[in-house]
Amino acid sequence: MEKRTSFVARLVAVLALAIAVVVLVVALSSSLGGDSDSAKQGRQNSGHQSTKRPKTKAATYVVKSGDTLTAIAHRTGVPVGQILALNPEVDPQILIAGQTLKLR
Repeated sequence: MEKRTSFVARLVAVLALAIAVVVLVVALSSSLGGDSDSAKQGRQNSGHQSTKRPKTKAATYVVKSGDTLTAIAHRTGVPVGQILALNPEVDPQILIAGQTLKLR
């Protein structure tokens, strides 16, 4: 009889562990802001529309203090790769305020 009791105890322990893991996952996903249907609806009806910013008409951009290539690309609508291709002498890690970048 001891083997049967041991088997049942092990089975109950495995089931309890599985239930604890499921409860933990559900608790973490709800506390970390898991996407629920109401959250998705709130985002869809929030009135924010993603609009594409048109490319700038300017042919150049003067670097300001604190600018990065990514920030310049977002501001002007010109991709970072295109800025780098037009300005091969520019070190993308070190932009100097007052430096002029070609955009087209």
